[in-house]
Amino acid sequence: MVIEIKFSRSNRTYRVGELVEGKIVMTLTSPVSYQKILLSLNGAVHLQVGGGLTGVIESLYSVVKPISIVKKSIELVALPGKLVPGRTEISFSFYLSSEEKNNCMFYETFHGGNISIQYLVTADITRGYLHKPLSATLELIVEIAKASLLQVPVSPELVSFCITQDTQKHQLLPELVSGRFQVTGNISTQCYISDPISGELTVQASAVPISSIDIILLRIESVHAGERIISDTSVIQSTQIADGDICRSMTLPIYVILPRLLVCPTILSGLFSIEFQVSIVITFQSELSKLYPKSDFRTLRPWLASLVLPLRIFRMT
Repeated sequence: MVIEIKFSRSNRTYRVGELVEGKIVMTLTSPVSYQKILLSLNGAVHLQVGGGLTGVIESLYSVVKPISIVKKSIELVALPGKLVPGRTEISFSFYLSSEEKNNCMFYETFHGGNISIQYLVTADITRGYLHKPLSATLELIVEIAKASLLQVPVSPELVSFCITQDTQKHQLLPELVSGRFQVTGNISTQCYISDPISGELTVQASAVPISSIDIILLRIESVHAGERIISDTSVIQSTQIADGDICRSMTLPIYVILPRLLVCPTILSGLFSIEFQVSIVITFQSELSKLYPKSDFRTLRPWLASLVLPLRIFRMT
């Protein structure tokens, strides 16, 4: 037997206040008796702390609990009955809104490392005490018309940058310090979630040949537990915009598409926050770098030069 939930929209994306329509599709090979057929919506912010915080994790698990956003249940079939073999469809509809008096704030769907915001629709067919209920669950993708707690900008903001040996705070290879280098350009530090991170980059000078230039998208997930704020920074994606030594004074375009479910509008909440950064990483050719072919870009090696800028993401109204 197979039970599926199908929404009227193939992308499963809805905004708060919209009508969610769909159907439960049951394909059975034999008759199935049931007590009730229920449909439930559960939306919550799931918080956890990782990153090797030894000694703190245990205490946080008893403090940091999931934050309920919405919870509702609908009786599609309230009376006992029997499902016949074959294909059976039961339609459903409900408004994506909270029925609670506290009117909890909705957040956009987000799949992070330590913070996950999910809205799950579950169909349950209860069959009495002697039989396990039949169920199916499907995630609903929720978008918010306006970013939480942040004002929508009038236009994307481009920030100029200049990366040299003097702007680096970690130890560089001696040839980089003596030979000197300069990389200039501009990049957007606030943009709509549907738009790419854009800009341009120019290698003005570099005595040491360049191996690659990458644009790294980072997320900063912070969990507020009592008087503590536990933050963890992780890499979402890496986009290489140059491979090999680059011609000097040649302008390179920056165009990075944001992965939808791995990013969301910047959230600054009382119990948690989700922020983002964009990092420009320049890798120089070095014999030493061959010993670390898969090194983490967050670990500043002597053959790397980087610049990290805050990135604010918004939802267009």
